[in-house]
Amino acid sequence: MSRIIATLQQATKRYQSGDTEIVALQPTDLEVRAGELMVIIGPSGSGKTTLLSLLGCVIYPTEGKVNIKGTYTSELSEKQLARLRLQEIGFVFQSINLIAPLTSLENVMLPLQLSKVKPAEAKARAEAALASVNMTDRQKFMPKELSGGQQQRVAIARALVTNPEMVLCDEPTASLDIKSAEVIMEELRELARQNKAVAVVTHDPRLESFADRLIRVENGSVVE
Repeated sequence: MSRIIATLQQATKRYQSGDTEIVALQPTDLEVRAGELMVIIGPSGSGKTTLLSLLGCVIYPTEGKVNIKGTYTSELSEKQLARLRLQEIGFVFQSINLIAPLTSLENVMLPLQLSKVKPAEAKARAEAALASVNMTDRQKFMPKELSGGQQQRVAIARALVTNPEMVLCDEPTASLDIKSAEVIMEELRELARQNKAVAVVTHDPRLESFADRLIRVENGSVVE
């Protein structure tokens, strides 16, 4: 059996809007394992981003438990939760979120600088992360000088540079053409082969073929 990196145990997320209670995620049991690319698919508003946010320690469950490598997130303070996110989880977003005035290398170095890693080590690790996604020849380029697919590969390198065991991707191919999207999914599948736990949220059925595990979310309910 693959190592279990994260688990949801009857995890639920509800929000209150005036007198109305909105159930974003029904009670859910789920394991996220190293060595697997897990694709979470569902329509807009289905609850899949809520599921990813619970795994990513961005929000606490209303009920139930979220466990990341043996730690229950509900037992952590906001500061401890932020540290867990920084050290154990890599994020890749649809909007990419590269910082415009910085080069590819400088963007990838940022998480290490936040962790107070020494400059020489941060530079070496950022260069290695860019090499892992075949972007060594673009490390001095600004984001505006890169294609959408190249920007997303830099974002993946940034997610990897802290060597997290889990990489969470929210619609990482939504703004890309199908050829670029396939390149990104191949990169993510290769990460899983390197014993990372990789989860990709999408509404695009074309990405299903890349999945080792397929999770469907609809109306807050999760079905594997």
